[in-house]
Amino acid sequence: MIRPAFLGLALALAACGSAPRVPETVAPLDPVLSTREAKQMFGTMPSASDQRATPIGSYSKGCLAGAEELPESGPTWQAMRLSRNRNWGHPELIDYLGDLSRTAARQPGWNGIYIGDISQPRGGPMLTGHASHQIGLDADIWMLPATDLSLSRAERENISSISLQRANGAYTNDNWTRQHHEIMKAAASDPRVARIFVFPAAKVRMCAEETGDRDWLRKIRPWYGHHYHFHVRLNCPRGAEGCVDQAPPPPGDGCADAKAWVNNILNPPPIDPDAPPPAPKRELTMADLPRQCAAVLAAD
Repeated sequence: MIRPAFLGLALALAACGSAPRVPETVAPLDPVLSTREAKQMFGTMPSASDQRATPIGSYSKGCLAGAEELPESGPTWQAMRLSRNRNWGHPELIDYLGDLSRTAARQPGWNGIYIGDISQPRGGPMLTGHASHQIGLDADIWMLPATDLSLSRAERENISSISLQRANGAYTNDNWTRQHHEIMKAAASDPRVARIFVFPAAKVRMCAEETGDRDWLRKIRPWYGHHYHFHVRLNCPRGAEGCVDQAPPPPGDGCADAKAWVNNILNPPPIDPDAPPPAPKRELTMADLPRQCAAVLAAD
């Protein structure tokens, strides 16, 4: 059932026929709707909108029209934690994940990849977890080698990935393999990719061990927490005018920056006792998202 606040938008969308475009301009938001927490609106949508595939807004403040569902299983992948209903993405990301999985399947000990969270059926802020993953262009790839691609739904809820870090990310542990290096290298070498986030020591190790082309290392960016999975982020697809790209990584391979992260882990800078406490994070409301996101919620 369409919510009353969305009725006018829904009627306009219905008149567009099958898989309509997202309207470029929409009416002002209903005052009550504008104050609703966006994660409550998007986190309960069970399916994608019947619209042309369109990422709207930015990776951490947007939504996704016309999402494509990643099949639960494929010849070289399995989607994990299916109960979350986060195996939806822009078609370009779904295509990319198929390509990456086939590349990974050529690595010794890997039959493909286990794919974690992508996006919700209509993108947007999630009820739990990620700040990003909102426009269908982000995906988490597990560090656990995908040796068994016949896992049941129940098994995929209970199996865990593996951590590759020790000392809070300053060093890799014994789970690290050359195959992890090669899979992330392949992931970053694809021109569709904007960034790959991984824990700092992984970047430092890849910098030390890469003896060939190093251009791909620029896209590997150190970030907290990414030791059970690495996070792939695609560029906005060509022609997606409502999609906001992140600024490109700085010039160079970024290896010195990763070493600085590790040094700060091993020798933390002194804490400023006079520094003000960080401001509490405010939940995004519908008014914080691009106006077109209301049309995505309203669509069939």
